[in-house]
Amino acid sequence: MSACADFLLGGSGPDSPCFAIDADRLRENERILAGIASSSGAKILLALKAYACWPTFPLLSARYEGCLAGTCASSVHEARLGHEEFGGETHAFAAAWTEAEIRELAGFADHLVFNSLAQWRRFRPLIREAQKTRPEIRCGLRVNPEHSEGAAAIYNPCSPGSRLGIRQRELEQATAEDWEGISGLHFHTLCEQNADALAHTLEAFEARFGKYIPRLEWLNWGGGHHITRRDYRRELLIDLIRDWRARYGCEIYLEPGEAVALDAGWLLATVLDVVEADMPVAILDVSAACHMPDVLEMPYRPEVWTMEAGGPEKAGMAGEKAWTCRLAGKSCLAGDVIGEYSFANRLHSGQRLAFADMAIYSMVKATTFNGLNLPSIGIWDSETKPHFRLLREFGYGDFINRLA
Repeated sequence: MSACADFLLGGSGPDSPCFAIDADRLRENERILAGIASSSGAKILLALKAYACWPTFPLLSARYEGCLAGTCASSVHEARLGHEEFGGETHAFAAAWTEAEIRELAGFADHLVFNSLAQWRRFRPLIREAQKTRPEIRCGLRVNPEHSEGAAAIYNPCSPGSRLGIRQRELEQATAEDWEGISGLHFHTLCEQNADALAHTLEAFEARFGKYIPRLEWLNWGGGHHITRRDYRRELLIDLIRDWRARYGCEIYLEPGEAVALDAGWLLATVLDVVEADMPVAILDVSAACHMPDVLEMPYRPEVWTMEAGGPEKAGMAGEKAWTCRLAGKSCLAGDVIGEYSFANRLHSGQRLAFADMAIYSMVKATTFNGLNLPSIGIWDSETKPHFRLLREFGYGDFINRLA
């Protein structure tokens, strides 16, 4: 249990709903990633699709006190955020780009990755023109190793029919002209996985695309590396990077998102009512659909804490503790259900709950569906006075302005 969650549940914290970033845990994650970068020689990027709370970037970016070499983006807006607020290298990949997007990205992005030979052929003239004034622009191709490591289908870039990455059979049709201006290859196969899954992927990647590597300057091994998880095999990751750098002489990039902010955020909620259905249902001022959509999409069951007489206590599985209920959101979606949990005592209106590991994906995916307000955003930092600072509150303007 972190001091941040203890503060949130204690009753003197912000009004709910609120995303609270734990700066102490961010620093801890950054120290682990710094060790990987230092020991292996790899460059590590922040995947903005998972975590983009830019006021905390000084804790992570090498521009300030952190170790991360830059950011990777999946859109112009993400890329611009990384370039302007994070600094370092700006990498950008999308399943497809428009001409307007390429023209804008060429003004500040360092690495541009294309998902097909057709896209590269179409935009190569624009890139060459931009390189006259920005010769540092590097271009790459995303490939599909056609190797899956058991991720849920919605998060598996190598599932059958995936639109992501060039297959081996297609890349074999590339001409010498197609390779002109390509300095690297990118792949992404993992989702919340360990280094052994990466080792298997590298075998598949090398078998299919190894013959192209000698002509390259860099390789991007994508994201999904759960490096900051306690059981992650960090020495294996370091060995893999060292081996590939020694054999091929390429720069190696990793672009974790979750690992950067793993367990570094909480979502504070309040019980609004407890209704009796087939079982007790506690209705909260947060919504799975609006505020933590991965609960429904993956799906998964987030960890929940509440304050009991003896201090903060983690909720159990259904039937594990004295009182079991279903936690549900306040939207009109019938399936806005977070899950079934048990507590030492019956929940009551006004009681606070804290959902763990909410810095990643929940913040960037939150929506105003049903007109529900977005949770405020704050940061807990034991090295500052006061320890908690509210960064942003949202209101009606955020709802109406995105509709017209």
